[in-house]
Amino acid sequence: MTSAETTGTYRNPVLNADWSDPDVIRVGEDFYLTVSTFTKVPGLPILHSRDLVNWTIIGHAVTSGYDDVRPGCGVWAPSLRHHDGRFWIFYGDPDVGICQVNAAEPRGPWTEPHVVKEGLGLIDPCPLWDDDGQAYLVHGWAKSRAGVNNRLTLHRMSPDARTVLDDGTLIIDADLLPGYRTLEGPKLYKRDGVYWIFAPAGGVEYGWQSVFRAESIFGPYEDRIVLRQGGTDVNGPHQGGWVDTPSGEHWFMHFQDRG
Repeated sequence: MTSAETTGTYRNPVLNADWSDPDVIRVGEDFYLTVSTFTKVPGLPILHSRDLVNWTIIGHAVTSGYDDVRPGCGVWAPSLRHHDGRFWIFYGDPDVGICQVNAAEPRGPWTEPHVVKEGLGLIDPCPLWDDDGQAYLVHGWAKSRAGVNNRLTLHRMSPDARTVLDDGTLIIDADLLPGYRTLEGPKLYKRDGVYWIFAPAGGVEYGWQSVFRAESIFGPYEDRIVLRQGGTDVNGPHQGGWVDTPSGEHWFMHFQDRG
């Protein structure tokens, strides 16, 4: 799993493998990453790094799955977070709903999947525990199950991440944004009192990465496209995670469709 020696330099891709929909966090001096695994078992691999370049698999958060072949099912687009001394992974199963697993240590043991919100087409969830103790959950929609997509919904969530507390608020309707299609994969952050949502749009292969920000978690959000193919030969910068380093650098790790 090591992609380069620790020399202070790197070359993309740092992980030249099928690691779709990555999310990454830092806890102290350590970085952790997980990805979509769909119906593969074990699922939700946990990768560890000290430099964002050299990665090692240290475990898996899901060890059970379907008994038959179900293409396009299972674990979609996880979000990895560290809160209240525990590691949390939220993911969408488009045929079940939004699920979470958690553990005291990244190597596990992890809890069994718990359904936070039931429903078809609920995908790409991301939690946020705010400074005042309130908890929130944002997610996207899979048109194949829900009949709609290109929008992000925000819920109030119980701080123990057991359930959502309301019916949800549509905070970004990308049908109203010129040129937007298939907005998905939201990652929700709060930095310096401002709420940020990193979210890709336009489809995996030829899409782009947008960032939305607002003074209130419920919006209104302003948007900006921050990463796209443009005139390069590097297609579709797709969803990933925003992470900082102990020295104060900021990085974005994402995946790319290469067939």
